[in-house]
Amino acid sequence: MKNMVIRASLKNWFQLFYVHKFPAAGFKTTADGAIILQSVSNDIYQNLAVEDWIHDNINLENMQVLFLWRNLSTVVIGRHQNPWQECNLKMMRQKNIKLARRRSGGGTVYHDLGNINLTFFTSKKKYERMENLKLVVKALKCLRPQLDVHATDRCDLLLNRNFKISGSAAKLGRTAYHHCTLLCSADRFLLSSVLKSPYKGIKSNATPSVPASVKNLFEEDPTLTCQIVMDAIAAEYAIYHQIDHHVTLINPADETVFPGINNKTKELQTWEWIYGKTPKFSISTCFNMVYKHSFLEVKVDMDVKHGRIEVCNINLPEEWLPPALCGELEKNLIGSKFCPSETTALASALLRSCPQDYEVHRRWNLFCENMTTTLM
Repeated sequence: MKNMVIRASLKNWFQLFYVHKFPAAGFKTTADGAIILQSVSNDIYQNLAVEDWIHDNINLENMQVLFLWRNLSTVVIGRHQNPWQECNLKMMRQKNIKLARRRSGGGTVYHDLGNINLTFFTSKKKYERMENLKLVVKALKCLRPQLDVHATDRCDLLLNRNFKISGSAAKLGRTAYHHCTLLCSADRFLLSSVLKSPYKGIKSNATPSVPASVKNLFEEDPTLTCQIVMDAIAAEYAIYHQIDHHVTLINPADETVFPGINNKTKELQTWEWIYGKTPKFSISTCFNMVYKHSFLEVKVDMDVKHGRIEVCNINLPEEWLPPALCGELEKNLIGSKFCPSETTALASALLRSCPQDYEVHRRWNLFCENMTTTLM
């Protein structure tokens, strides 16, 4: 019964500020307020969809929102980034780590349950990233006065002047939001491993991430759990906005509170959004193969646009594989997704159409395996 009451009151609260329930001229409410929300989901796509929904549907002229959320292991890239440049996609597939592209700019970050995400929603006029970070610093100082934490001009939070514990990004549209991470007890080994791209020879105008040394708050003080830190930030936010220190739990899949949100979640999960929005890039690389004591060098040049191969040139010794077979692969790859599963499927289909030559099949499989591993 309590959950039903909370859901109904939250729905009514949102309707008060819900832009699309009123004429195109816009709903001008005289009510001022703020609310603190916390997601019950650890799914990156659902939580990013909450950001999109609030940004697209809520009139923030006279109110503000703090949204607290955490995710299972995920790499999140910025709106204008190239995932092949930013992370180790092969390792992520092996470890079942998700990849997501957010709507805001900025660099790539790693999330797991030891990381807190904070999203501050305001009107564009009231948007002030540094004030939000000062609020987080104040909350941490209230918890542990001895902590050496400060905000930088780049809007990062540093611990002990050297270690990054928080990075920021923002989206400024009709309304605005600023979101930041906060490392409490994240897996730093996994973070550093997956945020290291193994792919060589990529040229792109995509926004690059800026590497930094990181540290967890937990390493400085083992009593600083995610829940304690979230409670402290929520309390500080409540004091700043003169509201009750009440955190409302939300279910990002609840269409009665967030009409249409599941469509937003589905869009964020699509290949077209995650990979297809990658700025155009080229890749020029070589890889070596050893086969029966023979050493071969293969050179591959590709142009990729919207995540699909636009130009493809493969150079390897003519005597090693039938040139016609490689030519067919180049032709078939054009227009296909730049991903190992699609490339492997195309290569396998081509091989099935060839005469049953055991030696050619072995060489072809070795070549395709090396190419997908090296490039994708």
